[in-house]
Amino acid sequence: MKLTSRSVSLVPIVATASAAALGAVLVVSAPASAATTLGAAAAQSGRYFGTAVAAGKLNDQTYVNILNTEFNMVTAENEMKWDATEPNRGQFTYSGGDRVLNQAVSNGKRVRGHALLWHQQEPGWAQRMEGSDLRQAMMNHVTQVATHYKGKIYAWDVVNEAFADGGSGGRRDSNLQRTGNDWIEAAFRAARAADPAAKLCYNDYNTDSINPKSTGIYNMVRDFKSRGVPIDCVGFQAHLTNTAPSDYQANLQRFANLGVEVQITELDISGSNQANAYGAVTRACMAVRACAGITVWGIRDTDSWRTGQNPLLFTGSGAKKAAYNSVLDALNAGGTGPTTTTTTTSNDPGPGGCTASVSLNQWDGGFVATVKVTAGSRALNGWRVTTTLSNGTVTSSWSSNRSGTSGTVTFTNVDYNGAVPAGQSTEFGFQGTGSGSGLNPTCAAT
Repeated sequence: MKLTSRSVSLVPIVATASAAALGAVLVVSAPASAATTLGAAAAQSGRYFGTAVAAGKLNDQTYVNILNTEFNMVTAENEMKWDATEPNRGQFTYSGGDRVLNQAVSNGKRVRGHALLWHQQEPGWAQRMEGSDLRQAMMNHVTQVATHYKGKIYAWDVVNEAFADGGSGGRRDSNLQRTGNDWIEAAFRAARAADPAAKLCYNDYNTDSINPKSTGIYNMVRDFKSRGVPIDCVGFQAHLTNTAPSDYQANLQRFANLGVEVQITELDISGSNQANAYGAVTRACMAVRACAGITVWGIRDTDSWRTGQNPLLFTGSGAKKAAYNSVLDALNAGGTGPTTTTTTTSNDPGPGGCTASVSLNQWDGGFVATVKVTAGSRALNGWRVTTTLSNGTVTSSWSSNRSGTSGTVTFTNVDYNGAVPAGQSTEFGFQGTGSGSGLNPTCAAT
């Protein structure tokens, strides 16, 4: 989201009858041990509550005090975008992004990266490019920026706002799209190669309900997961007016059921029903186990890109609004968050052997497992991973051949990932229903 370059279509949605009838802020009784800040309250369920930060406001003491006290995740508002990080082709500057990151890290906060590729806020030199030359420049940009921040970023918005508004559910026309329909996939693969530890997200607006645009994105994510394209999360900007869509939670859940995290990435809500709407959005996130957290797009109303609409949780003077209390109460009310566990077996593979480790993202009723195969002291020419599913069933897998769906399940390499240099790794994954706990994979060279 840029502060001034364009306006997002903000469609008021009629409040549900029950919410309208209440006519007041919905209050959830908090437990006696309730946290008193947004970040601490979110952390109780393993989630985060963050905000967008502008480097130029880090000299404002009121701004910084609220930032340091209330939030445990930070997104650079503009400082990590293409025009800010590569103003001239091949000449990279990270001063603004580094300032935001360093301030966050020094105060114990994590950082979301925003955004590697976006048709808006391209530097002037990229705006004048097309075709293969632009594709090369795009991929180099993703690689260089993700490499600079390697190991320091929790999640990247790899691609931002690539789908068109309206009823088609198709891609937005842009010079990025005209480099080829595979450009989003190529960007995600480049980001994964540059920073394997960062979660990789697709981010967009006007996708908060089940509509043609969100369904187009849903179909892309489903396709990516089926083919092993490395996508870990989907961001819902949630620039709302007066209320949340009635199917907001259902929309988050359908994406979660694809095996990705869902994140509310740029939340701001204007209108007379603001407090109720903020509470509804927060409760929806808390009800979806794969909802990792919420980011509001700015701290005080005077910091918002929506000038004059007062859509944030703090007044211009820094006072907490009724919407703040609604969010805090909803966070304190609880809800099981996403859980990720990693298990490694075969600690000493021996000459020619391999180890297997699994990162398990588990939610109510399903899971996604990402398995890393690492070669020992000699290169692999092929591998076989065996694991046990006691209470789950595999529904799909990628980057491997599979034998079995429950009980003992065996995965072997495909053509492109069987050769693994000594000490290096490759990955495959699978999704299932039920529980993926206790996988304990073992690896053998073939």
